[in-house]
Amino acid sequence: MTALFALATAVLWGFADFGGGLLTRRLPALTVVMASQVIAVVVLGAIVLGTGAWREAGPQLWYAVAAGLVGPVAMFSFYKALAMGPMGVVSPLGSLGVVVPVGVGLAIGERPGLGQVAGIAVAVVGIVLAGGPELRGAPVQRQAIVLTLVAAFGFGAVMALIAEASTTVTGLFLALFVQRVTNVAAGGTALWVQARRGRPVLPQGTGLKDLWRLVPALAFVGLADVAANGTYSIAAQNGPVTVAAVLSSLYPVVTALAAFALLKERLRMVQAAGAGLALAGTVLLAAG
Repeated sequence: MTALFALATAVLWGFADFGGGLLTRRLPALTVVMASQVIAVVVLGAIVLGTGAWREAGPQLWYAVAAGLVGPVAMFSFYKALAMGPMGVVSPLGSLGVVVPVGVGLAIGERPGLGQVAGIAVAVVGIVLAGGPELRGAPVQRQAIVLTLVAAFGFGAVMALIAEASTTVTGLFLALFVQRVTNVAAGGTALWVQARRGRPVLPQGTGLKDLWRLVPALAFVGLADVAANGTYSIAAQNGPVTVAAVLSSLYPVVTALAAFALLKERLRMVQAAGAGLALAGTVLLAAG
């Protein structure tokens, strides 16, 4: 069950990142984050009211608040880096944040078996190689790498926090709602400050009508991200956090393959080998 939900997380995050990266080439990164999260808040709010999940409010929701504060910074940094591209290089580096939840799992006493340790090592190496990281080049490339590393450790922190925010399915809906409300509050403040400083919220010549056409894509990004947080939380609660974290962190491979298939971004030999290692590590983890 852990492997199934963790792999579902990887697919959801992979396509959410792909969509977010494409949207950020048309809109400012913070605008993409905020618009997608507002849609997620509306949908989650309806679910919380419909299921009565609000009755499960408790101190554990502070974890969701913390995740909500870290999340916008990570998402903004990552979408900005994806817009600089290429996605097939930037996305895999974002998975380095897996060290945060894996470290938490080890700290709470989890001791993976030999096969799982091998699977973790193979998968992490494969994920990094799948990016074919280029650490040299123009300043914009270095900036993309810095933004990606900030995002990576932010995502890792969110994974660790959201897994602690609930113990039931309805409680998970409430935790995700609180996380997204916090996202919107923090990101909305940043967007307001940005606008006050004269930075455009929308590209010049873009009106509300143009933004409305992008609502389906923004909704997909926001809801896929929410669903991924939910499936990860279920995976982490029903099995070893170390396994759930590593399998969920395969999402860059999904993003890279989507960029290859839809944007015709070329995969280098090292990237193809990395994708193969990541899949091999998945098999080892699932078998362990």
